[in-house]
Formats: sequence, C-alpha cells, structure tokens
Amino acid sequence: MQSSTSPRPTEGELEILHVLWTHDACTVREVHDVLRPDIGTGYTTTLKLLQVMHAKGLVERDDAQRAHVYRAAVSKERTQKRFLLDMVQRVFEGSSSQLVLHALGSQHASRQELREIRSLLNKLDKDAS
Repeated sequence: MQSSTSPRPTEGELEILHVLWTHDACTVREVHDVLRPDIGTGYTTTLKLLQVMHAKGLVERDDAQRAHVYRAAVSKERTQKRFLLDMVQRVFEGSSSQLVLHALGSQHASRQELREIRSLLNKLDKDAS
C-alpha cells in the first residue's frame, strides 16, 4: 500500500486523505462537498489536488466510470506514524519520552486514555525485560 519512499502529504492533501479514510472511496465532487465548508476552495482546486496526489502515489483512481473514484493509497496508521517519527526527530531531538511528557503535560487525558497509556507502558516494560 504505502512504500517507505512515498512523499509526505501536504496539509491540503492530508485534509483530502482524512475524507477518503472516513468515506473509503469518493468522487471529486464528494470530496469537495465534504471539504468545502472547511477550506473554502473551488471544485477545480480539489480536482487538481487529487490529480497531484494520484501522481505522487497518495491516492488510487478508478476511472472505469465517467466520474473518477478516488481512494487512499496510504493508510492512516502509517501516515500518522511517519509524521510522528518526523516530529520526534525534528522537534524532540529523537526523544520519544520528551514527546510523551510534553503531550501529557500540556493536555488533559481522560481516565480511559490514561488506562490505555498504562497498558501500553506495561506491555513495553514487559517486552523490554
């Protein structure tokens, strides 16, 4: 699905990917109708972005019908991981612990989120032993 050499999506491309991850496959019109209130761009801008994303390998296009149908060629999880790894390297000098400490220190976590974090930490601690 996503190769390690695929380009990192821009902010606008990420907005489109979020639509495709949520709706699976969409025509340009469907993507545009979801995005229009948020980004206020024209239909042709949405079309051009999807065409560029297709050329970059970020989306797949089914052109069997008159209205082309687009679907994400990159997974949400791998894209999130790629951005996170980049942020850890560039902002936190490679320290995952500093990222976590800053994230938890600057934003309230729910009880459920804290349980999930503890569970992950316990698993990581167990795996390290």
